[in-house]
Amino acid sequence: MPRRSALSPIRSSGTASNPAVAGALPVSAPSSRVAAAKGTGLGTGLGTGLGAGSGAASGAASGRRPATDPPAAASASAAGGPGAAAARPGAADTVRPAAAPTTAAAKGRRTQVHHPVPPVLVRQMRSGVAESEHRGHIVEVDVAGSIVRALGDPERVVTLRSTVKPFGLVALIEAGGIEAFDLSSAEIAIMAGSHSGEDLHVRTLQGLFRRAGVSQQLLACGAEGMPLDALTAARLARDGERPSPVRHMCSGQHSVALLHSRLRGWPLETYWHDDHPAQIEYRSAVARAFGTRADRLLTAIDDCGLLTYAFPIHDVARAYAMLAEPHAVSGNDPRRALAPAVAIIRDAMLANPEMVGGTRERIDTSLMKAAPGVLVSKAGREALRGLAILRGAHGAGSRPTGMAIKIEDGGGHDRAGWAAVVEALAQTGVLDGQSLRVLGRYHRPATLDPHGRVAAEAVASFDLAPVGELIG
Repeated sequence: MPRRSALSPIRSSGTASNPAVAGALPVSAPSSRVAAAKGTGLGTGLGTGLGAGSGAASGAASGRRPATDPPAAASASAAGGPGAAAARPGAADTVRPAAAPTTAAAKGRRTQVHHPVPPVLVRQMRSGVAESEHRGHIVEVDVAGSIVRALGDPERVVTLRSTVKPFGLVALIEAGGIEAFDLSSAEIAIMAGSHSGEDLHVRTLQGLFRRAGVSQQLLACGAEGMPLDALTAARLARDGERPSPVRHMCSGQHSVALLHSRLRGWPLETYWHDDHPAQIEYRSAVARAFGTRADRLLTAIDDCGLLTYAFPIHDVARAYAMLAEPHAVSGNDPRRALAPAVAIIRDAMLANPEMVGGTRERIDTSLMKAAPGVLVSKAGREALRGLAILRGAHGAGSRPTGMAIKIEDGGGHDRAGWAAVVEALAQTGVLDGQSLRVLGRYHRPATLDPHGRVAAEAVASFDLAPVGELIG
């Protein structure tokens, strides 16, 4: 059986300056975006954090990022085409060599790449001393992809992880899954979310499986480290109950492929294989949502066993701007065809924030409950978060936008991601007053000593000004 790598090889697509793909790409000539950026002054004298040579400055200067393809996958398996692997081994595999290694990078010699240092977004403060710093990137764009605000490098390539879930769900909805299985709003939300494995999540999924005639024993997501909810985990441990895969935070995502397979008469047991029709359709939906082709996706293996995909954080923000208002996508943009399904998913997530996360200590849920009907928040592992900010959220008459936030070190036990997202939403006018008070424990996450005293706090420290103000 062909072996599947942890990261598919990719062709050069102008992202070689990114540390996330260094060594996987041959160094190419500077793209037109990089060349144009050199004359703007952004990142070299304004202190915006965009960084010289990031490829984003020219787009920021005009308010629009030129349309480009995302990183491209070289193998047919990325699209589920001929020769795709029937199954994957574990994550112990390393990068699969390209078919014709002609460059230094392809031969295994790591290419030296220079990239700008990201700005500090959050500091861990103890009695006025900065004990550590968390650097990262923030980008906000409108539905068309024009940059509204940016810190760091909008071209920083990230793996989507769980931020992909709302977009892959489109495949099941377009296939008629709502009608076939009488899907409720809560069931749609849990398939787009990363639930905490609480009893309400288990009941929701079990009811869905019963109606579909699918056994939960088919779930192939595992149960390692689950459930996320600490109280539920403690209760299960006390009762001697071993968590089953239905309590895994990705079991909702896996149910998308199981239901799609039941609907279309595809094999159920192998639903998670890369070349399974359900996964091919899922990839196609993701590619369409990001404005590219499935055969150009850069794929990697997520911890739950399914594929995840890599894009610049600018593209993550643009996808979430579409989630904010799908019908605002231009009629000549192919993504407009996804609008009916994406609108259903958005509304389900807005109406059921506990299904997106959980009832306790889940910031995505807390954000949506603190500002109901204003935004959709969806995290991915390694401190990535996508935010769909609805029309009017920034103030009367404001346009819908999408925001992506990435903490470089993975988040510092969540504290940096929490502090950065609340601060970014406060600076952009989405959160204020009562909503900020409700979110105080996330805005300045505290470390307490054994007596309940605050010993240290994570403090967000950045200015997220509109791009027009930075270059005006």
